[in-house]
Amino acid sequence: MSLSTLDIDLYESEDPIWNPAMMAIPVPGIRKMVNMAAAMEDVIHLSIGQPDLPAPENVVNAAVEALRAGQTGYTMDAGLPELLESLALYYGQRYQRELSPDNIMITTGATEALYLALTAVSAPGRHFIVPDPAFMLYAPLLRMNGGEVTEIATRAEKNHQLDPQEVIDAIQPNTYAIILNSPSNPTGTVYPKETLEAILQEAAYRGIEVISDEVYDHLIYDGKEYPSVLGHTSDLDNVMVVSSFSKTYSMAGMRIGWIIASQGAIKRLRRYHMFTTTVANTPCQWAGVAALNGGSHFIDSMLAEYTRRRDRLVELVEQTPHLTGYKPEGAFYLFPSLPEGVNGTNVALRLLKETGVCTIPGETFGHSCSNALRLSYSTSLDNIEQAFERIIPWMHKQDFS
Repeated sequence: MSLSTLDIDLYESEDPIWNPAMMAIPVPGIRKMVNMAAAMEDVIHLSIGQPDLPAPENVVNAAVEALRAGQTGYTMDAGLPELLESLALYYGQRYQRELSPDNIMITTGATEALYLALTAVSAPGRHFIVPDPAFMLYAPLLRMNGGEVTEIATRAEKNHQLDPQEVIDAIQPNTYAIILNSPSNPTGTVYPKETLEAILQEAAYRGIEVISDEVYDHLIYDGKEYPSVLGHTSDLDNVMVVSSFSKTYSMAGMRIGWIIASQGAIKRLRRYHMFTTTVANTPCQWAGVAALNGGSHFIDSMLAEYTRRRDRLVELVEQTPHLTGYKPEGAFYLFPSLPEGVNGTNVALRLLKETGVCTIPGETFGHSCSNALRLSYSTSLDNIEQAFERIIPWMHKQDFS
């Protein structure tokens, strides 16, 4: 039995030993595609959502030095005090607002931060609003805990911008939270401040939580300022902001993320955190301190490289029959759409089998985008060029009418 088949069997098992709520977790489209690609030769990946650039030397050195200094025990449950203080100072200066270390909790990557935030507020009978497409974690975690989810569809022809009025119109008497993700995975869309302000104002008025996934907050192109929820809310009483070092400093495997929220929310989440991963990786928390204190050279050079890749990918998509693209403003993804009614999963599978290019089908990220593909440019420019040397002639041969 192949690895991919084994994974699918486990995910789809209805063995009565398992909690039925686990059936809310979909078979991961990314896992299926990558596992299939692993059994093939000469595959070019436009699928992987992690930086391909090495972590900064000072970050690596800080982790090694922490290990050698015997920093291998537990930290405080909220996190390493030096990291909490560094993050409070960093965000306070970035968004001109006063933050205390008590407003922050360190987690095992942004994934744990999102898990804690989403499952702490979801329960049967509670309603949540989520963009579509969106990172695949949000809706399944909410539904696992009995939450009802309304998805707000976005479109490639509008650069996948979220319409704040559609969000507001979707609010119900039992709405407990609105989930935001800017820059977006999978679209690379950055919400303008007007969108954030409209949603935040309405949410505050109605006592609705806003949970903002800002993991890609430093991957912003063309010299634009990043509109963060932290910079557009008067207080943190109904806001939780999630981020990490994974994308900003190529530290994905180091698993250091955090939640920023009111001190009351952090106290409750700390207790929950102690029953999940207890504390985050101690040496890598020291690496995070080094990242924050290491200047902006790494981020500046990374942005320059990703900008070159983005611009070329946009050009190549424009040259590709049957794909409708746009210019993403952040992250390292493009989410072009195929003609209406075309099944993106079938196209992704055929592309992989017939050309050896691995992409991720749109339905991995929501119900409104089954005719889309996610393309990641966290790979070399040479790989991007080679991938489209295969994709463009293949697309010329297709008849999707």
